[in-house]
Order: sequence, then C-alpha cells, then structure tokens
Amino acid sequence: VMTWYFTYRVGGRTTAPQRIKLGNYPDLSIKAAREKREQCRSWLAEGKNPKHQLMITTQESLKPVTVREALDYWIKEYATHKRANVEKHVDQLNKHIYPYIGDYPLSMCETRHWLECFSRVRADAPVAAGYLLQMCKQALKFCRVHRYATSNALSDLTIDDVGKKQEKRDREHSRQELSDIWRESTALKFKPYYAALLHLLVAFGCRTQELRLSRHSEWDLKDWIWTVPKEHSKGGNKILRPIPVVLRPFVKDLIEQNRDTGLLLGCIKKPEAVSQWGRGIYKRLGHVEPWTLHDLRRTFSTTLNNMGIAPHVVEQLLGHTLGGVMAVYNRSQYLPEKLDALNKWMERLEVISAEHPNVTILKVTK
Repeated sequence: VMTWYFTYRVGGRTTAPQRIKLGNYPDLSIKAAREKREQCRSWLAEGKNPKHQLMITTQESLKPVTVREALDYWIKEYATHKRANVEKHVDQLNKHIYPYIGDYPLSMCETRHWLECFSRVRADAPVAAGYLLQMCKQALKFCRVHRYATSNALSDLTIDDVGKKQEKRDREHSRQELSDIWRESTALKFKPYYAALLHLLVAFGCRTQELRLSRHSEWDLKDWIWTVPKEHSKGGNKILRPIPVVLRPFVKDLIEQNRDTGLLLGCIKKPEAVSQWGRGIYKRLGHVEPWTLHDLRRTFSTTLNNMGIAPHVVEQLLGHTLGGVMAVYNRSQYLPEKLDALNKWMERLEVISAEHPNVTILKVTK
C-alpha cells in the first residue's frame, strides 16, 4: 500500500520534523494528494498547525452542522433569552423548515433550497414568508458571528424575493364599534377566556402576548399595579401599569377564578389561536370593516391623545420606550399620571357603551 505523507516543521529547522498522513493510494489520487499538500503549506504560512487543521476539516466533512442544528443553536443561545415570542419561532421552524431541509448540511444547503421553503409559505401567507426569511437570516448571521457555522445562502435575499412586507395599518374603531366591543367583552357572547382577554386588551391597550403569558404574581392587589416582566415584553423592558379603579373587582375575580393555575386567564393559548379568533370578532359583532386585536392598541393610543393625555404617558402605557434624551435620563414611571389616564379612559368607555343620548364627546384642544 502506498501512503501519502506531509512532513513539516513548526518553529524552524531547530525543531524536530513532524509527519501527518494524508491518505492511501489509490483511495487518494496523486492530484488530490498534491491539493492536500498545498493546503497544508497554506496553513503553515498562516501560522496554523496542519495536523490540527486537518483534524478539524475532516470532522466538519464527516459530521457537518445541519440546518436544524444551526437554527436550534440560535434559538438556544439567542432567541430564548432575547425574544418574547420564541415559541412562535420554534413552531414556524418545525412547520416550514425542518421537515424539508432540517437534515441538510448547512454548508451544502443552497439558496434554491431555502427558496423552496419560503415559496410554500408565500402561497398562503406572503407576509409570514417575509418574517420567516428575516428570522432565518438573523439566525445564520448569529451562527457566523459566533463561529458556530457559516452560510451566506440568505445574505442577498430580501423580503420582496420571498413574500411581501407587512402593510402599515391605520384601522381605528368608531365610537359605535368600541361601544360594541366593550359591552360584549363582559357579556356571554364569547367564551370566558376570550371575553376576559378582550376586556383587558381594551382597558390597557396592551399586547395580546402580555396577557396570554400573564401570571398572578404580576398583579399587585395591594398597590394595584400590573408589572409585565421583561421576558413577556416585546421591547425587552419591564412595563408598569396602574390598575384603574373600576377594573379592580374584575381583575380580583379573574385571579380568584384561576387561582389553581397561577395564570391570569387560566391557561396559555398559542398566539396563532388567539390571532385567528381575533380576526373573526368583527363578524360576530356585526361590524362591516375587518379589524384585528392589534388595532385596539391604535384606537387606545389615538383616543387617549385626543383626550389630552400627555404623549409620553400614552407611550409608556403602550409599553414603548421613550426616545432621545428621555430614554437615557428619565427613568420615571409616571404612575400617578398613568392611573389618571386609565381612570379617564374607563369613564370614556362607560359613557360610550351606556349610550347616553344627552352626552356629546368633544376632542381636547391642545
């Protein structure tokens, strides 16, 4: 048997020569042996030990990092700690990526393979396909920066290549629509879980995620403060909201009803289930123009601003971070101002839902 070896020195002629086996002939042809020899010389020129580099290269070839392993690495090392909706990311990968290319070696997975996955999603949900691309691009960049695995297959793709961007919505609820929503959220039209969810979404202008994941421990029934932990917040910051006076009995009863689970709403439903339910409410309430649960936040924000509530108070109630210098130096939570705003909001909801014929609501002139 003829064997190819590469002999070299590390540290100059004063050091003992070292020899590594490149392979046996004819399994390794003379051409391939010469290519390996040149690669070893290049490593030496870069100050790397060919023996170690050859071991690493062989290991990567025999057991390469797969697409699933790379994306799971991002989920474990980044998304779990930085993303509040990590479960949704995992579900998307399990449904749209892993069954098709999850076992492919990442370095061998070409752009066309990824595009096939995105195309399947785009057929029914082009916006979701765009989000999926952004998530996978971020994951591969994270793996590359952390030297876990390398792939540039998605680097040149944009959202328009795989789907479309989310259109900016400007849907706001009319006075009658808001009256219907508020009134029916305490009636028997909806199941208890969704009725309570809807009632609190209107009352606080919060995100559905903040309520879906909410636990009893977040609700201080002594000082009447709801503290959204940073893990449940989209912006990664803790959110403090005072509980308006008229809402306190409702919150207290809700916690008592679900005391065995420790969850405010009694259970945790998947975001997809909640979103799907939210998209159909307008029909059940007899509204003509469609709206989503997220549109309630826009109505909340616009109405409070029209009521004369200070913009920075409204922004904090929405869970937004203050911009500019205020974000650096102003750490106030404005709890008294927030409570006053929410109490006035409750009064407004009571007025419009009670249908007082002799009451006219005017905008505040700023």
